[in-house]
Amino acid sequence: MRYAAVTGAIVLAAVWLITPYHPLPPALIGGGLDCRTTAKPLVRLELLFGSERKNTFPIRDEEWAAFLAAEVTPRFPDGLTVLTGYGQWRDAKGTLVKETSRLLLIWYAPQADGDTRIEAIRTAYKTRFGQDSVLRADGAPACVSF
Repeated sequence: MRYAAVTGAIVLAAVWLITPYHPLPPALIGGGLDCRTTAKPLVRLELLFGSERKNTFPIRDEEWAAFLAAEVTPRFPDGLTVLTGYGQWRDAKGTLVKETSRLLLIWYAPQADGDTRIEAIRTAYKTRFGQDSVLRADGAPACVSF
């Protein structure tokens, strides 16, 4: 009986890990956090955007700024941080792609439409700039104060 329970837990964990995106369980969203009076439970979101495009020039700073203003800021108006760096990855053909990358950091209060807003940003970037993907990493809720 114990073996079946452990096996079931392992299978559930494996399915959860290989699912392309899984929102945070409701119990983790602000639940159980004992924040100081000056802090509130927020979730850290990281989106990583590549700058190289197929058969054309890399995404220019002006294009990035326009995308940020049109797609990101309206969905997360409370604030964000963009870090510019260098990244590399292997494409589907095994070719090493080296490019300037932008890391978008947003701390936000979890809301029912959070996933929809985030996925709309990713879709808009891929569509507008012909990208294969936008990396998404969701952090666990934390107590944050400004």
